[in-house]
Amino acid sequence: MSSLERIAHTAIALLKKYKVSDYEISLSSSSGVSTTVRLGKVETLQYHLDKSFDVNVYFGNKKGHASSVDTSTISLEKTIESACLIAKYTQEDPFNSLAPKKLMAFDRPDLDLYYPWDLDAQQSIELAKSCEEVALAQNEIDNSEGAEVSSFQGEGLYANSNDLIATQSSTRHSLNCSLIAKRGDDMQTAYEYTTALDARDLESPQKVGEKAAKLAQQKLGSRTIKSQKCPVIFSARLSSGLFSSLLGALNGSSQYKKSTFLLNSIDKIVLPEDISLFENPFAKKTLGAKTMDHDGVLKREQYFIQDGRVKQYVMGQYSANQLGLKTTANAGGVSNVIIKENFNGGLDTLIKAMGKGLVVTELMGQGVNGTTGDYSRGALGFWVENGEIQYPVSGLTIAGNLKEMLLGIVHIGNDVDHRSNIKVGSVLVNQMTVAGDSA
Repeated sequence: MSSLERIAHTAIALLKKYKVSDYEISLSSSSGVSTTVRLGKVETLQYHLDKSFDVNVYFGNKKGHASSVDTSTISLEKTIESACLIAKYTQEDPFNSLAPKKLMAFDRPDLDLYYPWDLDAQQSIELAKSCEEVALAQNEIDNSEGAEVSSFQGEGLYANSNDLIATQSSTRHSLNCSLIAKRGDDMQTAYEYTTALDARDLESPQKVGEKAAKLAQQKLGSRTIKSQKCPVIFSARLSSGLFSSLLGALNGSSQYKKSTFLLNSIDKIVLPEDISLFENPFAKKTLGAKTMDHDGVLKREQYFIQDGRVKQYVMGQYSANQLGLKTTANAGGVSNVIIKENFNGGLDTLIKAMGKGLVVTELMGQGVNGTTGDYSRGALGFWVENGEIQYPVSGLTIAGNLKEMLLGIVHIGNDVDHRSNIKVGSVLVNQMTVAGDSA
């Protein structure tokens, strides 16, 4: 029995004293190291060791929640007592309930998510230094905002009164570098990173440094363009954001609150008919993969959108209860959503297919309204003519409405960014309003 399981059994025994009708327990334990180097000197070196305990208690339809970072028996009892007190003064909510026992994740596959990295402080410093050194050696790289190495490993446990006690161990490692390029009075920043479950799958420090430098160099000499309507390509690094907004609009909470631009959209066309959104949570050794949701429900492979048409909303048990539907095992969000390409080629080939328009490589601001679908964000990238990049551009705003933008997707490339929980390549949208130089 692991230490988290021992703590869980202690908490369950304490809960029996309070005669709750149902309960949920979440425990986590994580450790790690993160090191930041700037201009060859160590700026931060941190070791992390964290534990947490969360409990939901139910007295019929009344629910109370409390949490603590102390997992001693005394603290567990105080936390449970606090949750029960909160429940006492909470109004009844007829939609409060655990998910049905038959849906619980009693039989969970091994997803191969645990690859601890024996990384000591000196190794992390050397990795960060080597990444930054390579980057600073490139032409026109004037300064550094730092390189960082981090490594984390952890175990999570979920238990509830349906007799489920489930644990999951996972790791995540990363290396990033942020730089400043300069040409005359023109200065540009850029950031590049690599992340993986297994440190052996990380890109080398040299490659990360070179990529970060190239991104910064490419932005030098940027211009603005005249305000106009034109096709827009979202690079693979950014395109997952479009589909994240789409999934947010299909979230059960947004549906029952009627705060979404895709209200009552089951069986409606929201994407071109050659595009589907498929959740594959059981993909082994994959960032974003999970065996169960936050309600303890076993995940499953499923389509949210198939051939452009909405098949189901994104729901946990509470939102499913609100909508009179069945949970899709998405309490806490989606897990490893895949949007397959409908175009044979990556960014370069998409640029040729577009002919003339804007390639967006960086977005700024949070101008996305999930209720109306209105979309307006600051953008940087490249201007394209005759199927070739002409020059970098900045100081732009791109705008449209997500409903029209999603239906206006022409191509999805095969240059998938596997660092995201939403796996998708570069995306070409047929038309957006680009605000630049008004002259």
